[in-house]
Amino acid sequence: MNNSTASKTTAFWTTFVGVFLLDFATKRWAERNLLPLYTPYQVIGDTVRLTLAYNKDAAMGLSLGEYSRIGFTLVAAVVLVVLGIFYRRIPRTGRRPAITLGLVAAGALGNLTDRVMFSHRVVDFIDLGIGSTRFWTFNVADAAITFGAILLAIISMTEQREREVPAASTTQAKS
Repeated sequence: MNNSTASKTTAFWTTFVGVFLLDFATKRWAERNLLPLYTPYQVIGDTVRLTLAYNKDAAMGLSLGEYSRIGFTLVAAVVLVVLGIFYRRIPRTGRRPAITLGLVAAGALGNLTDRVMFSHRVVDFIDLGIGSTRFWTFNVADAAITFGAILLAIISMTEQREREVPAASTTQAKS
């Protein structure tokens, strides 16, 4: 394995394993330490709280009714396969895209693990908002998926612009 391959591989797997383990550990910690359910514990005033909640559906209250467990399990499995395909297409020197895919894949596997192993629900505990205006309660996996998707979009737009600039320079030089 040469240095450029190790770079992509190391970036992905370090991110993937680190985020997955952090998500798993924080969820188990929340289940032991944030009881009773739905009781907020202030961290930074009323803005950042820790509140143990179980979510049988998906992020932001998305639901498939009685089919939520199987449906979201299948969606997560498909997402992981697609991410694997994207990973294989990343150039050997593509550390940034490898890190973003590691974030999204670890988040997807983290929530999938909860859904499959722990009574058909995902543990959420990060509670942000002001007063009664709250964001959805989420977990490390949700944050990793969101952050990874945003970074991936930014990287894609940046790379698109970088490809367009040389093309425009070549066109102008020929004129």
